[in-house]
Amino acid sequence: MAAPIKPKHVYTVLVIATIFTQANGFLEGLYCGQENCYDVIGVTRDATKQEITKAYRQLAKKLHPDMHKSAADKEIYGEKFQALGNAYEILKDEEQRKDYDYMLDNPELVYRHYYRYYRRRVAPKVDVRVVIAVTITIISAIQYLSAWNKYNAAINYLVTVPKYRIRASEIAKEEGLFDQLKKQKRRPKEEVKQEEEAIIKRVVEGNMDIKGGYARPSIYDVLWMKIILLPYAIGKYIIWWLNWVWRFTVKQEPYDIDAKIYLIRKNLKLSETQFEAIPEREREEYLRRQLWEKEKFKAWQKEKGEEMRIKLASSARYKSYRRWMKNQGPGGITFDD
Repeated sequence: MAAPIKPKHVYTVLVIATIFTQANGFLEGLYCGQENCYDVIGVTRDATKQEITKAYRQLAKKLHPDMHKSAADKEIYGEKFQALGNAYEILKDEEQRKDYDYMLDNPELVYRHYYRYYRRRVAPKVDVRVVIAVTITIISAIQYLSAWNKYNAAINYLVTVPKYRIRASEIAKEEGLFDQLKKQKRRPKEEVKQEEEAIIKRVVEGNMDIKGGYARPSIYDVLWMKIILLPYAIGKYIIWWLNWVWRFTVKQEPYDIDAKIYLIRKNLKLSETQFEAIPEREREEYLRRQLWEKEKFKAWQKEKGEEMRIKLASSARYKSYRRWMKNQGPGGITFDD
């Protein structure tokens, strides 16, 4: 009966195997195993990619199993051909070849070589540029569909507003859009009503100039187009800024209407889209109050703040809120609704 293997003997064998592996620079299971990939193909480490490809093709013709007749030769050369193909796949790829050369130069870093090898094998081989392009495309599609959803919601709301609905019906009658429905007799009332609603909706959509966040979607507002047109936008801004400095700083020209609106937007901290969403009557009030001037804007802001404070002070809801803050506060526990 054979004597049992002691743990210390197993450890000794592993240590010897590790030392041998570190000595020859090869790791079993990684790259070409105990063989040198360069030797398998028959090239040196200084060989170019073209030289490696040429040597591989020459050897592949000799080692291909179909070039040999006997079953034993086919099996032997089949293994050699497989090893040749594996070596070529490693050396033709710049990143894998770099990792392999690193292993040859640093044989003692065993665990690092295993990590680098399997990280590259397991990690998905997807071009980062493709990922970025797909992400931008998805965001752009969501932007565009969301904008259409908001626009349709705005149109559906305007159709329910009496003054817009009445005006749209008048326009439809003037243009004879309802005449065709009157000619079509013996139709269900529900169907006729639906077509009338569709006509009114088309009239509202064709005559309403909706601005701001609910404006009609434009392909130029999506992320893809913003990125493509970014150089143009930057150039346009630089020209605008130089023109602004030349006219209003150097030549000391008085502000025109566009400049005044820009300064008012800047004081209000609103984008162009947000400013256009403000009712025209309020925008005219901003111009009348000369809010492009800092001092007048601050005075107007203080005035509006005081009006809001008085309005809130007279509000029953606000008084209830102040009592709640005084008696309980946000940390209070209560069973009241």
